[in-house]
Amino acid sequence: MRWTDEGIVLGSRRHGEANAILELMTREHGRHLGLVRGGAGSRLRPVLQSGNRVSAVWQARLDEHLGHYTIEGLNARAASFLPISHALYGVTHLASLCRLLPERDPHPQIHAALADLLEVLLDSRRAGASLVRFELQLLTELGFGLDLASCAASGEEVDLVYVSPKSGRAVSRQAGAQWKDKLLALPAFLCRSSADEASFDDIVAGFALTGFFLMRHVLEPRGLALADARASFIAAIARAGP
Repeated sequence: MRWTDEGIVLGSRRHGEANAILELMTREHGRHLGLVRGGAGSRLRPVLQSGNRVSAVWQARLDEHLGHYTIEGLNARAASFLPISHALYGVTHLASLCRLLPERDPHPQIHAALADLLEVLLDSRRAGASLVRFELQLLTELGFGLDLASCAASGEEVDLVYVSPKSGRAVSRQAGAQWKDKLLALPAFLCRSSADEASFDDIVAGFALTGFFLMRHVLEPRGLALADARASFIAAIARAGP
Protein backbone atom coordinates (compact mmCIF):
# COMPACT_ATOMS: atom_id res chain seq x y z
CA MET A 1 0.00 0.00 0.00
CA ARG A 2 1.31 3.43 -0.93
CA TRP A 3 -0.12 6.90 -1.47
CA THR A 4 1.03 10.52 -1.67
CA ASP A 5 -0.99 13.38 -0.20
CA GLU A 6 -0.72 16.85 1.27
CA GLY A 7 -1.30 17.18 4.99
CA ILE A 8 -1.35 19.56 7.94
CA VAL A 9 0.48 18.46 11.07
CA LEU A 10 -1.86 17.93 14.02
CA GLY A 11 0.84 16.62 16.32
CA SER A 12 3.64 14.13 16.81
CA ARG A 13 5.09 12.09 19.64
CA ARG A 14 8.47 10.51 20.14
CA HIS A 15 8.70 6.80 19.40
CA GLY A 16 11.89 5.24 20.68
CA GLU A 17 15.10 7.24 20.62
CA ALA A 18 15.05 8.58 17.07
CA ASN A 19 11.61 8.11 15.53
CA ALA A 20 8.24 9.83 15.86
CA ILE A 21 4.62 8.96 15.25
CA LEU A 22 3.11 11.73 13.15
CA GLU A 23 -0.57 12.66 12.96
CA LEU A 24 -1.70 14.52 9.84
CA MET A 25 -4.97 15.92 8.57
CA THR A 26 -4.58 14.96 4.94
CA ARG A 27 -6.56 16.23 1.99
CA GLU A 28 -7.66 12.87 0.57
CA HIS A 29 -7.07 10.35 3.36
CA GLY A 30 -8.42 12.20 6.40
CA ARG A 31 -6.78 12.11 9.79
CA HIS A 32 -3.95 9.63 9.40
CA LEU A 33 -1.02 8.46 11.54
CA GLY A 34 2.30 7.01 10.52
CA LEU A 35 5.83 6.42 11.75
CA VAL A 36 8.54 8.87 10.67
CA ARG A 37 12.02 7.40 10.89
CA GLY A 38 14.36 10.01 12.33
CA GLY A 39 11.37 12.18 13.24
CA ALA A 40 12.77 12.94 16.69
CA GLY A 41 16.05 14.22 15.23
CA SER A 42 17.11 17.81 14.74
CA ARG A 43 16.53 17.77 10.98
CA LEU A 44 12.91 16.64 10.96
CA ARG A 45 11.67 17.79 14.36
CA PRO A 46 11.00 21.39 13.18
CA VAL A 47 9.06 20.05 10.18
CA LEU A 48 6.77 17.96 12.39
CA GLN A 49 5.44 20.89 14.43
CA SER A 50 1.67 21.39 14.68
CA GLY A 51 0.28 23.67 12.00
CA ASN A 52 2.96 23.02 9.37
CA ARG A 53 1.92 21.96 5.88
CA VAL A 54 3.77 18.97 4.46
CA SER A 55 3.87 16.60 1.52
CA ALA A 56 3.60 13.03 2.74
CA VAL A 57 4.22 9.61 1.21
CA TRP A 58 2.66 6.83 3.29
CA GLN A 59 3.36 3.17 2.75
CA ALA A 60 2.67 -0.09 4.55
CA ARG A 61 2.42 -3.77 3.70
CA LEU A 62 -1.28 -3.81 4.64
CA ASP A 63 -3.79 -0.97 4.78
CA GLU A 64 -4.59 -1.57 8.47
CA HIS A 65 -0.94 -1.20 9.52
CA LEU A 66 0.42 2.00 11.07
CA GLY A 67 2.77 2.40 8.12
CA HIS A 68 5.65 4.80 7.51
CA TYR A 69 5.68 8.40 6.38
CA THR A 70 8.27 10.09 4.22
CA ILE A 71 7.82 13.81 4.85
CA GLU A 72 8.79 16.96 2.99
CA GLY A 73 8.00 20.38 4.45
CA LEU A 74 5.92 22.79 2.35
CA ASN A 75 5.09 25.59 4.77
CA ALA A 76 6.81 25.85 8.15
CA ARG A 77 4.35 28.34 9.61
CA ALA A 78 4.48 26.82 13.10
CA ALA A 79 7.50 28.96 14.05
CA SER A 80 5.44 32.13 13.56
CA PHE A 81 2.87 30.91 16.10
CA LEU A 82 5.37 30.52 18.96
CA PRO A 83 5.34 34.13 20.24
CA ILE A 84 1.55 34.54 19.78
CA SER A 85 -0.43 32.96 22.61
CA HIS A 86 -3.80 32.84 20.87
CA ALA A 87 -2.19 31.18 17.83
CA LEU A 88 -0.61 28.46 19.98
CA TYR A 89 -3.88 27.76 21.78
CA GLY A 90 -5.71 27.85 18.46
CA VAL A 91 -3.48 25.21 16.87
CA THR A 92 -3.88 22.97 19.91
CA HIS A 93 -7.66 23.35 19.87
CA LEU A 94 -7.89 22.74 16.12
CA ALA A 95 -5.99 19.49 16.54
CA SER A 96 -8.38 18.38 19.28
CA LEU A 97 -11.35 19.16 17.01
CA CYS A 98 -9.90 17.17 14.12
CA ARG A 99 -9.42 14.21 16.46
CA LEU A 100 -13.19 14.03 16.80
CA LEU A 101 -13.29 12.81 13.21
CA PRO A 102 -12.88 9.09 12.52
CA GLU A 103 -9.33 8.14 11.63
CA ARG A 104 -8.66 7.58 7.89
CA ASP A 105 -12.07 8.96 6.92
CA PRO A 106 -11.65 11.58 4.15
CA HIS A 107 -12.95 15.07 4.96
CA PRO A 108 -11.58 17.32 2.21
CA GLN A 109 -13.74 20.27 3.24
CA ILE A 110 -12.36 20.15 6.78
CA HIS A 111 -8.82 19.97 5.41
CA ALA A 112 -9.51 23.03 3.22
CA ALA A 113 -11.13 24.95 6.10
CA LEU A 114 -8.20 24.09 8.38
CA ALA A 115 -5.71 25.33 5.79
CA ASP A 116 -7.64 28.59 5.34
CA LEU A 117 -7.91 29.16 9.09
CA LEU A 118 -4.20 28.67 9.64
CA GLU A 119 -3.55 31.42 7.09
CA VAL A 120 -5.37 33.98 9.30
CA LEU A 121 -4.49 32.55 12.71
CA LEU A 122 -2.11 35.38 13.63
CA ASP A 123 -4.95 37.94 13.29
CA SER A 124 -6.83 37.47 16.57
CA ARG A 125 -10.22 38.82 15.46
CA ARG A 126 -10.28 37.01 12.10
CA ALA A 127 -9.00 33.85 13.78
CA GLY A 128 -11.77 33.95 16.39
CA ALA A 129 -14.58 34.25 13.85
CA SER A 130 -12.98 31.65 11.59
CA LEU A 131 -12.63 29.16 14.43
CA VAL A 132 -16.32 29.52 15.28
CA ARG A 133 -17.14 28.79 11.63
CA PHE A 134 -14.76 25.81 11.71
CA GLU A 135 -16.63 24.37 14.69
CA LEU A 136 -19.92 24.84 12.83
CA GLN A 137 -18.50 23.01 9.82
CA LEU A 138 -17.20 20.20 12.02
CA LEU A 139 -20.70 19.75 13.47
CA THR A 140 -22.00 19.43 9.91
CA GLU A 141 -19.31 16.90 8.98
CA LEU A 142 -20.25 14.82 12.02
CA GLY A 143 -23.95 14.89 11.07
CA PHE A 144 -25.15 17.54 13.51
CA GLY A 145 -25.23 20.64 11.32
CA LEU A 146 -27.23 23.69 12.33
CA ASP A 147 -29.80 25.29 10.01
CA LEU A 148 -29.15 29.02 10.18
CA ALA A 149 -30.64 29.98 6.82
CA SER A 150 -34.25 30.67 7.83
CA CYS A 151 -36.51 30.99 10.85
CA ALA A 152 -37.82 27.69 12.22
CA ALA A 153 -41.16 29.28 13.11
CA SER A 154 -41.89 31.66 10.23
CA GLY A 155 -39.55 30.70 7.42
CA GLU A 156 -38.20 34.25 7.25
CA GLU A 157 -34.61 34.73 6.17
CA VAL A 158 -34.02 38.14 7.77
CA ASP A 159 -33.48 39.41 11.32
CA LEU A 160 -32.33 36.00 12.55
CA VAL A 161 -30.95 36.54 16.05
CA TYR A 162 -31.60 33.29 17.94
CA VAL A 163 -31.05 29.54 17.62
CA SER A 164 -33.32 26.94 19.13
CA PRO A 165 -31.35 24.65 21.48
CA LYS A 166 -33.79 21.84 20.66
CA SER A 167 -33.81 21.90 16.88
CA GLY A 168 -30.57 23.73 16.05
CA ARG A 169 -32.50 26.02 13.72
CA ALA A 170 -32.43 29.80 13.52
CA VAL A 171 -35.26 31.89 14.96
CA SER A 172 -36.16 35.46 14.01
CA ARG A 173 -36.30 38.30 16.50
CA GLN A 174 -40.07 38.55 16.30
CA ALA A 175 -40.79 34.83 16.46
CA GLY A 176 -38.43 34.30 19.37
CA ALA A 177 -39.32 37.37 21.44
CA GLN A 178 -41.36 35.55 24.07
CA TRP A 179 -38.87 32.67 24.30
CA LYS A 180 -35.64 34.65 24.12
CA ASP A 181 -34.46 33.60 27.59
CA LYS A 182 -34.52 29.98 26.46
CA LEU A 183 -32.86 30.52 23.07
CA LEU A 184 -29.20 30.76 22.11
CA ALA A 185 -27.85 33.97 20.58
CA LEU A 186 -27.05 33.89 16.86
CA PRO A 187 -24.27 36.43 16.14
CA ALA A 188 -24.66 38.41 12.94
CA PHE A 189 -21.39 37.23 11.40
CA LEU A 190 -22.80 33.70 11.10
CA CYS A 191 -25.74 34.85 9.01
CA ARG A 192 -25.40 34.61 5.25
CA SER A 193 -26.64 38.16 4.73
CA SER A 194 -24.09 39.71 7.09
CA ALA A 195 -20.85 41.17 5.82
CA ASP A 196 -20.02 42.85 9.14
CA GLU A 197 -16.75 42.15 10.90
CA ALA A 198 -17.29 40.18 14.07
CA SER A 199 -16.92 41.99 17.39
CA PHE A 200 -15.39 40.19 20.35
CA ASP A 201 -18.83 39.87 21.97
CA ASP A 202 -20.15 38.27 18.76
CA ILE A 203 -17.23 35.83 18.74
CA VAL A 204 -17.93 34.85 22.35
CA ALA A 205 -21.61 34.33 21.46
CA GLY A 206 -20.53 32.21 18.50
CA PHE A 207 -18.36 30.01 20.71
CA ALA A 208 -21.24 29.65 23.20
CA LEU A 209 -23.47 28.49 20.34
CA THR A 210 -21.06 25.95 18.87
CA GLY A 211 -19.91 24.81 22.31
CA PHE A 212 -23.49 23.98 23.32
CA PHE A 213 -24.04 21.68 20.34
CA LEU A 214 -20.54 20.19 20.44
CA MET A 215 -21.11 19.20 24.06
CA ARG A 216 -24.60 17.82 23.48
CA HIS A 217 -24.04 15.85 20.29
CA VAL A 218 -20.33 15.04 20.16
CA LEU A 219 -18.44 15.35 23.43
CA GLU A 220 -20.83 14.27 26.18
CA PRO A 221 -21.80 11.01 24.40
CA ARG A 222 -18.07 10.17 24.30
CA GLY A 223 -17.45 11.17 27.90
CA LEU A 224 -15.34 14.16 26.80
CA ALA A 225 -15.24 17.86 27.61
CA LEU A 226 -14.28 20.93 25.61
CA ALA A 227 -10.50 21.23 25.37
CA ASP A 228 -8.83 23.60 27.84
CA ALA A 229 -7.08 25.22 24.87
CA ARG A 230 -10.46 26.47 23.63
CA ALA A 231 -11.09 28.63 26.72
CA SER A 232 -7.46 29.74 26.67
CA PHE A 233 -7.81 30.78 23.02
CA ILE A 234 -10.89 32.89 23.78
CA ALA A 235 -9.12 34.54 26.73
CA ALA A 236 -6.05 35.21 24.60
CA ILE A 237 -7.98 36.94 21.80
CA ALA A 238 -9.68 39.07 24.48
CA ARG A 239 -6.25 40.20 25.68
CA ALA A 240 -5.13 40.85 22.12
CA GLY A 241 -7.87 43.45 21.68
CA PRO A 242 -9.30 44.79 18.38
